[in-house]
Amino acid sequence: MHYRIGTRGSKLALVQSEYVKRRMEEAYPEDTFELVIIKTTGDKVTDKPLAAIGTKGLFVKEIEEALLSGSIDMAVHSMKDMPAECETGLTFAKAWKREDCRDVLILKTAGSFSELPSGAVIGTGSLRRACQLAMLRPDIQFTAIRGNVDTRINKLRDNSYGLAAAGLNRLGRSSEITEYLDPEVVIPAPAQGVLAIEAAEVNTELLDKINALSDDNSDREAVAERTFLRLTGGGCHAPVGAHCVTKENGDLRMVVLFGNDDCSRILRIEVTGTDSEAVGHEAARMLGLE
Repeated sequence: MHYRIGTRGSKLALVQSEYVKRRMEEAYPEDTFELVIIKTTGDKVTDKPLAAIGTKGLFVKEIEEALLSGSIDMAVHSMKDMPAECETGLTFAKAWKREDCRDVLILKTAGSFSELPSGAVIGTGSLRRACQLAMLRPDIQFTAIRGNVDTRINKLRDNSYGLAAAGLNRLGRSSEITEYLDPEVVIPAPAQGVLAIEAAEVNTELLDKINALSDDNSDREAVAERTFLRLTGGGCHAPVGAHCVTKENGDLRMVVLFGNDDCSRILRIEVTGTDSEAVGHEAARMLGLE
C-alpha cells in the first residue's frame, strides 16, 4: 500500500512527520509513504496572537479536510495544538512514546528564571505558560509571540522566550535551553510532547498499523489529559494545563490547571485513579467544570 502523510510545512512539522514516515517504513517495508505539505490558516495569519484569531483548529482545518476528502491517508500534528475533539469521521491513533513534556526557557541575559532582573520581558505564544510564570514572578513582563519555533530562536538576539522542550529536542536544539521548568510548578499543556497521528475512522487497517507502534503509558496519560481538556472546553482563550504520570503501581496521577482569560483566577488540583477517562472526568468535576 502507498500512504500519503499530511503535514504543515514548518521545520518542526516536517521533522515530526519525517520521524513518523521513517518509523512506518521500518515497521512496514512492504508499504510506501510520502509527505504532502498543506498550508493551514494558522500558518497564513502570523501577525496576531492565537487567542485573537480563533481556536486551535487554525492549524488543522485544511489538513482534516484533506483527510476527509481522501487526498491524504494520515496526518501528523503536535497533540497540544489539536482541538479537544476530532472532526466527525476522523480519529487519533494511540499515542507513541512521548517526548519531554516540560516547558523551557531560553534566556539571553540570565542563567535562570529567578536571576532575571525585574522588568525583564519573556516572549511566549502560550497564555497558560505566561499565567503560571507571572504567578512566580509578578515583576516579569510577558509579550505574545507567533511564528515557528526555529524562527523564534533565530530572532532571539537579547530576547528571552518560553517554549516547549519537545519541539526543541526534535529540532536538535536542546543545547540552547537555559532552564527546564518543573511540570509540577509550571503545568504543561494537555498532551504536550505527544505526536497526534490522525486518520479516517474507516481506515482501520492503517490505524492498526500505527497503533502497533504505540506506547501504553504515553497513551493512557494523553487520554487523561485530553479528556480533561475536552471537558473544560479548552482552546486558546483560557489557560488550561494537565500533567499526568504513570506511577510504579500503574495508577495515574494528574495535576491540572484551569483559569480565566486574564489570569486573575487560576485553579490547580491533583487527582489519582486507574482509568484514564475517569481521571480526566474527576479533575473536571472537582473544578466544577462537569
